[in-house]
Amino acid sequence: MWLLIFLVWLVMWAGGTYWYLFGKPSPFSMESVRPPGPREFDQKKRDKVIKQGFSLDKVPQNLDVIVIGSGIGGLTAGATLAKAGKRVLVLEQHDQAGGCCHTYIEKGFEFDVGLHYIGQVHENSLLRIAFDQLSEGQLEFQKLKQHFDTIMIGQGEEKREYTIFSGKSEMKAHLMKQFPDDTEAIETFFKIMKISAKKTHYLATLKLIPQWVSLFLLKSGIGNLLTPVFRLSGTCATDLVNTLTSNKDLHIIFSYLFYGVPPKDSSILINALLIHHYKRGAYYPKGGASEIAFHIIRTIQKYGGNCLVRAPVSGILVDDKGAAYGVKVRKGQEEVEVHAPVVVSNCGIFTTFQKLLPPEIQVKKDIQERLNMMKHGRGSFLVFSGFDGTEEELGLESTNFWLFKNNDMDKSMEDYFALSKEEAPDNIPMMFITMPSAKDPEAKIRHPGKSCMTILTMAKYEWFEEWKDTTVRKRGDEYHNYKMRFAKNLFDWACTLFPKIKDKLVFQDVATPLTNNHYLGAQRGAMYSAEHNLKRFQAETVARNRCNTPVKNLYISGQDVFSCGVAGALHGGLLCASAVLDHIVYIDLLFLKKKLKRRKARELAELAKKKLQ
Repeated sequence: MWLLIFLVWLVMWAGGTYWYLFGKPSPFSMESVRPPGPREFDQKKRDKVIKQGFSLDKVPQNLDVIVIGSGIGGLTAGATLAKAGKRVLVLEQHDQAGGCCHTYIEKGFEFDVGLHYIGQVHENSLLRIAFDQLSEGQLEFQKLKQHFDTIMIGQGEEKREYTIFSGKSEMKAHLMKQFPDDTEAIETFFKIMKISAKKTHYLATLKLIPQWVSLFLLKSGIGNLLTPVFRLSGTCATDLVNTLTSNKDLHIIFSYLFYGVPPKDSSILINALLIHHYKRGAYYPKGGASEIAFHIIRTIQKYGGNCLVRAPVSGILVDDKGAAYGVKVRKGQEEVEVHAPVVVSNCGIFTTFQKLLPPEIQVKKDIQERLNMMKHGRGSFLVFSGFDGTEEELGLESTNFWLFKNNDMDKSMEDYFALSKEEAPDNIPMMFITMPSAKDPEAKIRHPGKSCMTILTMAKYEWFEEWKDTTVRKRGDEYHNYKMRFAKNLFDWACTLFPKIKDKLVFQDVATPLTNNHYLGAQRGAMYSAEHNLKRFQAETVARNRCNTPVKNLYISGQDVFSCGVAGALHGGLLCASAVLDHIVYIDLLFLKKKLKRRKARELAELAKKKLQ
């Protein structure tokens, strides 16, 4: 009898698992991808897609899903669900869609806000296939030159310069040439990179399988027997690199792709993944970062959905059974309701749980437990500078520059964030420089004779907090003078590398954590959303921090689900779509990848055959 019950249970479990994995139609297909069309340069036509203002008559009827926030995580979830047959509405509080992938034009200069370069979009990579599906083949990427990053450590005569090359074998070999006494350390780090890249899907799996199964695998130790990736995700970066080498410059190289968390508080797996991300090349979207939102929104519209801006969501509607059923949107002095059976939030876990949910839901134990897993991220500070002159005339280049005043990132960041408001502007320890006009070959067509530069560093929200209740662009002289102290020091530092830009500066704009909060909805100005600290990447936290929330029909997407950056947020969107559909869309992408590889092999074989004839 018990054997029969067990066999019935086993058959039901196997059948359910098969249905979950393979039993639902794929939202993706080779047929949906078409050759890229001509680039749309008419800004008015572009604005009809990425700047379509909210009104109730533009809301599609019979909505299936509402997505709060049009960052890449929200757009990915929205487009995937749209291609799966759902009618999707994306709501954006800013006047332009795209989140950190949007660009803005001022005085004839076009600046990227959050996407400065991206990796792993080479032909038939999983990320490239995802972009092709989301945009239906309309996104194109310009490969940057092999030398894609320069790292400068120290100042004056003690400044050391290192270069990072892409290439499956060249990246490691080039680094070894620069550190000939540390080849073993580099070899070991690259092995960690390889494990991290090949086994990261195990971390994603923790979020996709039932939570009790994930926790059982981790607590029983079975998970660690299957793969070392769970140990790596919870391993402190500083502790590990200290076992590899005492060379502090090399320590910086292993953690130079900075996302607001010093190495002593970060996961070695995340730091290794970030470097590996560019191993096969660094790329930039042709036409600029706003092309991403432009084309993905058109996919959502093609399947009956829409994306509307100037649509600040003021609350998530929750019924008396604890299920989400729509949102409230501020329209002038009023609030209007938009209903749908599923709500996806791409505006971060803190905004979602602490601002948008009804107060009686916010205080619930399971909501507070989810919040306690995360910590607010550091704010970002950006300087946007426009110059009269071409990149050749100004000596600008597509390579990015990472500048560090010394080679102890843990101490320098700890000291920096401990500074008073008055001391901070004159003691900035690091910055990042990117020149978008030199990366996109079409920038010369859109903005001839002009060049631009974006400088990024981190800043404490508390340094600017006294102005949080003032109006954007009307915060007063004291605020302006304070932020310009940061900007002047950063720009002067950049001029030591590019001296010709100083006399050609004709426009400058500055974004503080308050600016990022206002335009991007980044709480406390944290463009990377919740802090990517070591605690967050402990395997058990990874398993618990999933797209499903304690509120039925409410899901989380974006950077807070998986990791930061465009690729991390996109994966957050795919994970979210999988949760909503109750179907792992990654399996569909992997099947598609196999088909594309077979097609490519056939094409190469036919080409070789023709050459022989």
